[in-house]
Amino acid sequence: MTIYMSIIMIFMYIIGNMIFVSKKKHLLITLMSLEFIVLSLYVLMLFYLTMIGLNMYMLMIFLVLTVCEGALGLSILVSMIRTHGNDYFQSYNLI
Repeated sequence: MTIYMSIIMIFMYIIGNMIFVSKKKHLLITLMSLEFIVLSLYVLMLFYLTMIGLNMYMLMIFLVLTVCEGALGLSILVSMIRTHGNDYFQSYNLI
């Protein structure tokens, strides 16, 4: 059962990377694909750490960094929407 779950999580990771690479029009879709990748990595790490029998301190650090990444992404999104009115990458220069 755990082999099937790990294969599913690796498949989720690959799908998240494909969405991240292909969708470059909206910032919100990019941020959601990054969170999807992080979620699949979290579940994969959870399965492997419980199988090996190690403690979960690494998962706590991973979750803290994930929350910081999500908050930073949302603050950038809100700032872009306030200044430009939308989250399209083509409507403004990034430089």
